[in-house]
Amino acid sequence: MRARLLILCLLVSGLALAQDDPASSAPSNAPSSVPVTTSGPDAPGTGTKTAPPPLPQPDLTPDANGALSQEQMRQLFRVVAEKDQENDKRLRDYTYTERDVQHNLDGQGETKSTEVKTYEVLEIYGEQVRRLIAKDDKPLDAKEAKKEEEKIQKIIDKRKEESEDDRRKREEKAEKEREEGRKFVNEVADAYNFKLVGTELVGGREAWVIDGDPRPGYEPKMKNAKFLPKFRGRVWIDKSDLQLSKMDIEAIDTVSVGWVVARLHKGSRVTLEQTRVNDEVWLPRHMMFKFDARVALLKGYNIDGDQEFHDYKKFVTSSKIVGMAEVKEQK
Repeated sequence: MRARLLILCLLVSGLALAQDDPASSAPSNAPSSVPVTTSGPDAPGTGTKTAPPPLPQPDLTPDANGALSQEQMRQLFRVVAEKDQENDKRLRDYTYTERDVQHNLDGQGETKSTEVKTYEVLEIYGEQVRRLIAKDDKPLDAKEAKKEEEKIQKIIDKRKEESEDDRRKREEKAEKEREEGRKFVNEVADAYNFKLVGTELVGGREAWVIDGDPRPGYEPKMKNAKFLPKFRGRVWIDKSDLQLSKMDIEAIDTVSVGWVVARLHKGSRVTLEQTRVNDEVWLPRHMMFKFDARVALLKGYNIDGDQEFHDYKKFVTSSKIVGMAEVKEQK
């Protein structure tokens, strides 16, 4: 997936390109047979970093016409983006279920085939993993289930044997990626002209509705921001929590994706809805996407997908994931 900023959601296109099984390429979730046991120190890979100071709350006082200025909306977007990064971190404290439906379409947009896969999602040693638990809404057979168990155990063994130096390098790489994400937020805020179009109820809560259109003359500072002018979108921002409650992003031009010769065609679209969980965090509830793309100028992908996220359950952040052998030794 994978987090959820305006436009960042389109990076999900990478999941729909050049992969026969988008979900299985990501690490899979820890199975129920791999227990979570409370431990004093955090598991390896969960070292804490000093967080940057929070952005000041924006002044959202409307003008005489009830409108917000461009600068007010840019400030609002930056605050919402920062909150969404915090949501992404808090997501690691939750297990949940993800159900993916993928419709493979023909040239006329008619469904050729449909795949339904359901996953359990958990954090293992600082790495989000997904375990396939059902296909077409039917539990895996014994052979497939065993294969998933072995895949998870391999991840656990790898993390348990990780050296201190490797762990440090992994954490430094993750921190660098987070810093790049923070810089990208500023790019997104600068790349668009925003327009407050009104308010709507989303999940029974009042939200601002803001459109974002590419700003003429925008010059990207980051390499990864060069595709921003090729998208437009609408976001719904919860007025009470200043959180992203919904977003709808559309490609308005053909986009080259990644280092391979891949093209995401005009009209590709992503819609994401989020929900408030435990009165402390906003997490994905539903995502729909439609991608028309071509990889290496040869293989075409015309995909209509639907993802549901539910059964969020919080676990102790200091929990340690261990293998079955270690549990037996503890008894």
